[in-house]
Amino acid sequence: MIDRENIFIILPYFCLLFIGMVMVASSSVYVSEDIYGTPFHFASRQIIFFIVGIVATIVALSIPSNLFLTLDWVILMGSFLLLIALFFPGVGTEVNGSLRWIRLGPINIQPSEVSKLALVIYISGYCVRRLGEINTSLGFFRPLIVLAFFGLLIMSQPDLGSTLVIGALVIAVLFFAGISFFQFSLLVSLMGSLAAIAIYLEPYRYIRFISFTEPFENFYGPGWQLSNALLGIGRGEWFGMGLGNSLQKNLYLPEPHTDFIFAVIVEEFGLVGGLIVILLFALLIYGILATSIKALELGKLFQGLLAFGAGILIAIQVVFNLGVNLGLLPTKGLTLPFISYGGTSLILFMFLMGMVLRINFENKTIK
Repeated sequence: MIDRENIFIILPYFCLLFIGMVMVASSSVYVSEDIYGTPFHFASRQIIFFIVGIVATIVALSIPSNLFLTLDWVILMGSFLLLIALFFPGVGTEVNGSLRWIRLGPINIQPSEVSKLALVIYISGYCVRRLGEINTSLGFFRPLIVLAFFGLLIMSQPDLGSTLVIGALVIAVLFFAGISFFQFSLLVSLMGSLAAIAIYLEPYRYIRFISFTEPFENFYGPGWQLSNALLGIGRGEWFGMGLGNSLQKNLYLPEPHTDFIFAVIVEEFGLVGGLIVILLFALLIYGILATSIKALELGKLFQGLLAFGAGILIAIQVVFNLGVNLGLLPTKGLTLPFISYGGTSLILFMFLMGMVLRINFENKTIK
């Protein structure tokens, strides 16, 4: 019998993957034709990433979840070394002024995406081992030191968006594990202050931050991305222009297959299509959090925290991406999980889902 958690995880998970495959093909045709001379370059690569992601899901589903607790430091150090490797000559690949990728033949690895998975595993394991100490000064600050090192390396790429995501992720898991509300408020205030300083001290970030409030006043400058995204969303109205009929993806909207794919979804499928995507994410996150709570009820603290971290990571990234597309947040280069084009993001999120499905399986079979 298929239980409630499985329905709320598996059904939206595969629906989102299907939507992603279709929308990457639809949104990337013009940019792919312009860059590579063929309309389906990105779509064909996304199919390969999807196949690898299915294998990653199966692998994660086959690994006992306690093994991740044993190897959390190894996984963390591997992720840390990847971030450091970016800055070695000939290793990191710079694109649009950002040093975020390691090229291995035809494959690009984005270490900041790997760090999100590594930190979910590490912070869950840390809270299990140090549960009685996380409210003490030493126990509270230890994971923050790790977060600071990761944050500095990711900010040096530069990538403020991913830095904010990992910061919010670590704070959320620590709060769920039991840090006090005062400690939680202190961390939120500190992260907000550091983000404000990072925006103010870097002119391009400051201009981008200011322009998002009135994008059409800076239409041919910093507001170009958001203005075209909002135009596409407006054109979609209730039911959209139909699959393949987006105008904004025709070299008007930058990154239509990655950061701004949601704007193309709404333009082609309307408000109704956008709400269906949001509903699918809500159901998926609900199912993951239900799995987390069930694991905690069974006394499986690591599994409960790991599933919670996975759900929160997906939720944070969805909120950031949709906020950018809707003009509620300044433009940041963050993908929409399972939907946006990108090998590292898709494969790692699918691996993360395999871990959640494994925990769900263990909740029912391993007492």
